Amino acid sequence: MKIFLIGFMGAGKSYWGKQLAEHWSLPYYDLDEIIVAEEEMAISDIFATKGEDYFRERESATLRGLVQREEVFLVSCGGGTPCFQDNMDFMNNNGTTVWLNPSVAIMVERLQRKKYKRPLIQDLPDEDLTDFIEKKLAERQPFYQQSKHIIESDHISLDTFEKELKHDA
Repeated sequence: MKIFLIGFMGAGKSYWGKQLAEHWSLPYYDLDEIIVAEEEMAISDIFATKGEDYFRERESATLRGLVQREEVFLVSCGGGTPCFQDNMDFMNNNGTTVWLNPSVAIMVERLQRKKYKRPLIQDLPDEDLTDFIEKKLAERQPFYQQSKHIIESDHISLDTFEKELKHDA
Protein backbone atom coordinates (compact mmCIF):
# COMPACT_ATOMS: atom_id res chain seq x y z
CA MET A 1 0.00 0.00 0.00
CA LYS A 2 1.20 3.48 -0.90
CA ILE A 3 -0.42 6.37 0.96
CA PHE A 4 -0.03 9.97 -0.19
CA LEU A 5 -1.00 12.70 2.29
CA ILE A 6 -1.92 15.89 0.48
CA GLY A 7 -3.26 19.27 1.53
CA PHE A 8 -2.38 22.90 1.98
CA MET A 9 0.56 24.19 4.01
CA GLY A 10 -0.22 23.81 7.69
CA ALA A 11 -2.79 21.05 7.15
CA GLY A 12 -0.76 18.60 9.26
CA LYS A 13 0.69 16.37 6.54
CA SER A 14 4.16 16.03 8.07
CA TYR A 15 2.85 15.62 11.61
CA TRP A 16 0.28 12.98 10.71
CA GLY A 17 2.59 11.32 8.22
CA LYS A 18 5.10 10.56 10.96
CA GLN A 19 2.39 9.46 13.41
CA LEU A 20 0.66 7.17 10.93
CA ALA A 21 3.83 5.63 9.53
CA GLU A 22 4.93 4.71 13.03
CA HIS A 23 1.45 3.45 13.98
CA TRP A 24 1.18 1.28 10.85
CA SER A 25 4.90 0.36 10.73
CA LEU A 26 5.33 1.86 7.27
CA PRO A 27 8.40 3.55 5.82
CA TYR A 28 7.83 7.33 5.95
CA TYR A 29 8.99 9.99 3.52
CA ASP A 30 8.50 13.72 3.35
CA LEU A 31 8.77 14.76 -0.30
CA ASP A 32 10.16 18.19 0.55
CA GLU A 33 12.79 16.69 2.89
CA ILE A 34 13.99 14.30 0.17
CA ILE A 35 14.40 17.20 -2.26
CA VAL A 36 16.18 19.35 0.33
CA ALA A 37 18.62 16.50 1.05
CA GLU A 38 19.28 15.75 -2.62
CA GLU A 39 19.62 19.41 -3.65
CA GLU A 40 21.55 20.31 -0.48
CA MET A 41 19.56 23.51 -0.11
CA ALA A 42 16.34 24.68 1.51
CA ILE A 43 13.12 24.80 -0.52
CA SER A 44 13.12 28.60 -0.24
CA ASP A 45 16.63 28.67 -1.72
CA ILE A 46 15.62 26.35 -4.56
CA PHE A 47 12.70 28.67 -5.36
CA ALA A 48 14.97 31.73 -5.16
CA THR A 49 17.90 30.40 -7.19
CA LYS A 50 16.40 27.85 -9.57
CA GLY A 51 12.75 28.91 -9.72
CA GLU A 52 9.42 27.27 -9.00
CA ASP A 53 9.30 25.47 -12.38
CA TYR A 54 12.57 23.69 -11.60
CA PHE A 55 11.28 22.77 -8.14
CA ARG A 56 8.00 21.39 -9.52
CA GLU A 57 9.83 19.24 -12.07
CA ARG A 58 12.17 17.97 -9.37
CA GLU A 59 9.22 17.28 -7.07
CA SER A 60 7.44 15.25 -9.74
CA ALA A 61 10.56 13.24 -10.60
CA THR A 62 11.21 12.54 -6.91
CA LEU A 63 7.61 11.38 -6.41
CA ARG A 64 7.80 9.03 -9.41
CA GLY A 65 11.18 7.68 -8.32
CA LEU A 66 9.84 6.93 -4.85
CA VAL A 67 6.87 5.01 -6.27
CA GLN A 68 9.15 2.96 -8.53
CA ARG A 69 11.60 1.92 -5.84
CA GLU A 70 9.30 1.41 -2.83
CA GLU A 71 6.49 -1.12 -2.60
CA VAL A 72 4.87 0.18 0.58
CA PHE A 73 5.20 3.60 2.18
CA LEU A 74 3.51 6.73 3.46
CA VAL A 75 4.57 10.07 2.01
CA SER A 76 3.73 13.63 3.00
CA CYS A 77 3.56 15.68 -0.18
CA GLY A 78 4.19 19.38 -0.55
CA GLY A 79 1.09 21.57 -0.67
CA GLY A 80 1.48 22.16 -4.40
CA THR A 81 2.47 18.61 -5.37
CA PRO A 82 -1.01 17.52 -6.58
CA CYS A 83 -1.38 20.63 -8.76
CA PHE A 84 1.51 20.12 -11.16
CA GLN A 85 2.87 17.59 -13.68
CA ASP A 86 -0.26 15.36 -13.53
CA ASN A 87 0.89 14.32 -10.05
CA MET A 88 -2.66 13.89 -8.71
CA ASP A 89 -3.58 11.37 -11.40
CA PHE A 90 -0.24 9.63 -10.87
CA MET A 91 -0.80 9.34 -7.10
CA ASN A 92 -4.39 8.13 -7.50
CA ASN A 93 -3.25 5.52 -10.02
CA ASN A 94 -0.44 4.29 -7.77
CA GLY A 95 -1.90 4.38 -4.28
CA THR A 96 -4.30 5.98 -1.85
CA THR A 97 -4.56 9.77 -1.63
CA VAL A 98 -5.76 11.44 1.56
CA TRP A 99 -6.57 15.16 1.62
CA LEU A 100 -6.13 16.71 5.05
CA ASN A 101 -8.42 19.72 4.99
CA PRO A 102 -8.67 21.51 8.34
CA SER A 103 -10.27 24.93 8.66
CA VAL A 104 -8.46 27.99 7.30
CA ALA A 105 -8.28 29.38 10.85
CA ILE A 106 -6.30 26.35 12.03
CA MET A 107 -3.90 26.56 9.07
CA VAL A 108 -3.37 30.30 9.65
CA GLU A 109 -2.59 29.64 13.31
CA ARG A 110 -0.06 26.92 12.43
CA LEU A 111 1.56 28.86 9.60
CA GLN A 112 2.05 32.08 11.59
CA ARG A 113 4.48 30.17 13.81
CA LYS A 114 6.64 28.83 10.95
CA LYS A 115 6.33 31.37 8.14
CA TYR A 116 10.09 31.63 7.76
CA LYS A 117 10.17 28.01 6.50
CA ARG A 118 7.60 28.62 3.76
CA PRO A 119 8.81 30.36 0.59
CA LEU A 120 5.29 31.27 -0.57
CA ILE A 121 4.41 33.15 2.63
CA GLN A 122 7.65 34.10 4.36
CA ASP A 123 7.38 37.77 3.36
CA LEU A 124 3.62 38.04 3.80
CA PRO A 125 2.29 40.16 6.68
CA ASP A 126 0.27 38.11 9.20
CA GLU A 127 -2.87 40.12 8.47
CA ASP A 128 -2.75 39.01 4.81
CA LEU A 129 -2.28 35.32 5.58
CA THR A 130 -5.97 34.37 5.75
CA ASP A 131 -6.72 35.98 2.38
CA PHE A 132 -3.67 34.33 0.83
CA ILE A 133 -4.64 30.88 2.12
CA GLU A 134 -8.26 31.23 0.99
CA LYS A 135 -7.20 32.34 -2.51
CA LYS A 136 -4.48 29.69 -2.93
CA LEU A 137 -6.72 26.98 -1.48
CA ALA A 138 -9.44 27.87 -3.99
CA GLU A 139 -6.90 27.45 -6.82
CA ARG A 140 -5.72 24.08 -5.51
CA GLN A 141 -9.09 22.71 -4.45
CA PRO A 142 -9.96 21.15 -7.85
CA PHE A 143 -6.82 19.01 -7.51
CA TYR A 144 -7.23 18.23 -3.81
CA GLN A 145 -10.87 17.21 -4.37
CA GLN A 146 -9.72 14.35 -6.62
CA SER A 147 -8.35 12.66 -3.52
CA LYS A 148 -9.73 9.21 -2.69
CA HIS A 149 -10.22 10.23 0.94
CA ILE A 150 -10.96 13.63 2.45
CA ILE A 151 -10.55 14.36 6.14
CA GLU A 152 -12.23 17.65 6.99
CA SER A 153 -11.81 18.22 10.68
CA ASP A 154 -9.80 20.31 13.08
CA HIS A 155 -9.89 17.45 15.61
CA ILE A 156 -8.45 14.29 14.12
CA SER A 157 -6.75 11.31 15.70
CA LEU A 158 -5.16 8.06 14.59
CA ASP A 159 -8.65 6.61 14.89
CA THR A 160 -9.90 9.09 12.26
CA PHE A 161 -7.45 7.61 9.75
CA GLU A 162 -8.21 4.03 10.82
CA LYS A 163 -11.90 4.55 10.06
CA GLU A 164 -11.32 6.48 6.85
CA LEU A 165 -8.79 4.07 5.34
CA LYS A 166 -9.99 0.71 6.66
CA HIS A 167 -11.19 -0.45 3.24
CA ASP A 168 -7.88 0.42 1.53
CA ALA A 169 -5.61 -1.61 3.79
